[in-house]
Amino acid sequence: MVRKMTKLAASITVMTLLLAACKPAATAPAHDIPAAMRQTATTLLQSTLLHATSIAVVYRGKEFVLHQGELETGKGNPPNDTTLYEIGSVSKTFAGLLLANAVLDGKAALDDPIQQYLPEAYPNLQWQGRPVLLRHLITHTSTMPGMLPLQVNAILQDFTAHATPAKLNAAYANYGQQQFWQDLHAVSIKGPLGEDYAYSSAGTELIAHTLETIYAMPYEVLLTQFIAREAGMHDTRLKIAAGDSDRLAPGYHSDNPVVTTPMPQLPWGAAGNLKSTVPDMAKYLRLQLSAHRAVVESHKPLVRFQDDFSIGYFWNIGSNRQLGTHYVHHGGVPRAQSYAWIVPQYQLGIFIITNQSGDATAGAMESALAPIFDTVESMESAK
Repeated sequence: MVRKMTKLAASITVMTLLLAACKPAATAPAHDIPAAMRQTATTLLQSTLLHATSIAVVYRGKEFVLHQGELETGKGNPPNDTTLYEIGSVSKTFAGLLLANAVLDGKAALDDPIQQYLPEAYPNLQWQGRPVLLRHLITHTSTMPGMLPLQVNAILQDFTAHATPAKLNAAYANYGQQQFWQDLHAVSIKGPLGEDYAYSSAGTELIAHTLETIYAMPYEVLLTQFIAREAGMHDTRLKIAAGDSDRLAPGYHSDNPVVTTPMPQLPWGAAGNLKSTVPDMAKYLRLQLSAHRAVVESHKPLVRFQDDFSIGYFWNIGSNRQLGTHYVHHGGVPRAQSYAWIVPQYQLGIFIITNQSGDATAGAMESALAPIFDTVESMESAK
């Protein structure tokens, strides 16, 4: 995906995504998964500006969790199993999973026009007489703008500027669903539909509204009930209760040494507002590695951009020699970045997060993950 796309929307370039699973350098595989995780964490925290990291690995049914570093330099406060992290756009894969479940339940179809789920007429949501469909939204091929309100896209052009988090907070102050519906009238669909990759968090928010319409309940309730029931996840939520505020990981934006503010609340939150603990994310990895029917549906390639890159229900699907077919999503907010990897061939799932967000953060995580991939490959070859 394209690293020039908004870091807030957790997008990186297609080619970077495809290359991320390849070994960036020859490394001696560690002797086991915990040792490989320690190598990954140590390597990552050697990167400039990075303070802490947490990693979850699920490999052939076994689960491993590692926390390393300090959430705030010099304060001796390492992350732990109760730390709530902002997982950014990895949130989108949850919305994709819920839509896959709705499709299987016969409550929606990928070729439904989005207009049939909206509260009023939006004749602008079409291109040359063709309506924007649900499948266009979940594959980022609707040519919808990246974010609403539209001015946020301009703010994100200079993501690393120290003023960016404050500008985002101002843009989203008192910005709710009513304002979103007003701004949606100004959206222009450039087209062509279903062909060009154009990452859109605004499109993800429309999927959340669609799910609310289908199930007649708030997206937040629908999501928390589903993941609790299907994955046993009870510590993942869109909003933090006052009593849990001290569990939310502090984080750093760009090269600013001062702790910055959390990601502002989006109208529905499906595009990037989920907070979760690493043990809960391990449960999500387990779910994604299972034969759950909605998971299987959500992993189907819906649009193929290259021979080795396609997209399913928000999951980016890559293929290479080392990992075979795999599913990846990056997440980023102004003070954290993360990755989720699903590698069915090895029954391997990885979630990694760090409480810093800048231009080099995603690349540092990609490179640091090499010991885990190399070790798994070595263990599989030895069987």
